Amino acid sequence: MLAWSKKYWEKQVDAEMDVQRNGDSGSYDAVIDGQVVGMIVYQLPGGGRRVTFSHTIVDPEFRGRGVATRLVKNALDDLRARELTLTNYCTFVADYIADHPEYKELVDARFPGSAVVPDRAPRERAS
Repeated sequence: MLAWSKKYWEKQVDAEMDVQRNGDSGSYDAVIDGQVVGMIVYQLPGGGRRVTFSHTIVDPEFRGRGVATRLVKNALDDLRARELTLTNYCTFVADYIADHPEYKELVDARFPGSAVVPDRAPRERAS
């Protein structure tokens, strides 16, 4: 019964999670049932074309369910759509980019940040 419940919950998170850019708080928010359960904190220095990610946070009860992964993907897709570059200080985001090298061009060459994207082959992803 536990395995079924976990699988059901994972489907529920996948179906019900929404990612929203919140300019007032400077965060990309993962929202489930109206509750913010995770976020990427960002700054837009001087209103320029570069965004700084400082860290990714997920509430403990929602960890291990793909919330942070979906959050990062959506945030990076938003940067790409808005033609912004990334200065990154978050190791989770750096690891995500290493596993999804199609996002590596978003990292600002002049100001990459301290969380350097590891130079390694992407890990295998679960399908």
